[in-house]
Amino acid sequence: MFNGLGVGLHNLSRISNAESRAISPENFDGSKGGGGRATEGTGTVHARELGQGWKVSPSVVIPAGETFDLARIEGQGAIQHFWIVTSVPHRLRNLILRIYWDDQTHPSVEVPLGDFFASGLPEYSEVNSIPIAVNPACGFNSYWEMPFRKGARVTLENRDAGEAIVYYQIDYVLTEVPEDAAYFHAQFRRSNPVEPLADHVILDGVTGQGQFVGCYLVWGVNHDRWWGEGEVKFFIDDDRDFPTICGTGAEDYFGGSYNWDPGTPYPGEENRYVAHCRPFCGLPQVSRPDGAYRAVQRFGMYRWHIPDPVRFKTGFKATIQSLGWMPDEDPKTRRYLHRRDDIASTAFWYQTLPTTPFPDLPGEAELILS
Repeated sequence: MFNGLGVGLHNLSRISNAESRAISPENFDGSKGGGGRATEGTGTVHARELGQGWKVSPSVVIPAGETFDLARIEGQGAIQHFWIVTSVPHRLRNLILRIYWDDQTHPSVEVPLGDFFASGLPEYSEVNSIPIAVNPACGFNSYWEMPFRKGARVTLENRDAGEAIVYYQIDYVLTEVPEDAAYFHAQFRRSNPVEPLADHVILDGVTGQGQFVGCYLVWGVNHDRWWGEGEVKFFIDDDRDFPTICGTGAEDYFGGSYNWDPGTPYPGEENRYVAHCRPFCGLPQVSRPDGAYRAVQRFGMYRWHIPDPVRFKTGFKATIQSLGWMPDEDPKTRRYLHRRDDIASTAFWYQTLPTTPFPDLPGEAELILS
């Protein structure tokens, strides 16, 4: 019998014994028949003339400095969709998403909320991709399938100075999980700035078997001119000094070319960065200086390895170089310039448990874009 996992158009017609559930402020434990029963909540005053069953508890309030359990799930199954909206969409680096699988005491996901949804900049940008969708005005959606065998816990920490109002729904299925299904992971790292003559580390310290399935970068440009000549390198299993997979440049890895600028290869075209979203790669955010208080140009970009996961058996490491060009030199003989830009990355991968504990997440001052 089909277990209800890995759903797509190719198997959507298949019957399954899987049990569909959803956790939201209207049904905190996802119990069958447990939705819409609230008599108190953030909508109590608005539903006072209608009563129970009429949007009494559509959201939660997370006070400053507190962590809220968005979901606790017991049993075997998989999260298949996660939707969330907050009252502070411009301060998402102050909200920390964590996910714990089975009985592990440290998280397998630990990422600022916006960066998890390919939205690390404090302004709205639509994202239209296969696993992540960001819809007007700040509707964040994840379609990463996240299996678990004993249970799952999803938390949100509010590091902001004020309370955060959060609307959310976690759609999951209770079903048998096959032996070869690995666990979903996501980790945030930031180099601000990149160390001299060093690479930014996207991911390191992974042990076990699995596959790297993508990353999202926020790149803050600390110098003039083009910044994206750096190579992306994947060190698989016992690779040490040299990687098995080595790309040709930042915008190349993220599916573009010539700086994402039509004016580079086409004479007469205006020089400009072109924001775009595609199913597996995109540059949805291009933040430009405003001539006043915003002085640094920043870019948000994603690359999902869904048709082409990078598989490893014992370990994995990913890095990217901060590299540009020396100015005013002959294009045929010019030299590379190692840049010290601000790079923040979120890596996404599946692996067997146990998870190696992550490096400590930076504090608020180190997370914010300044």
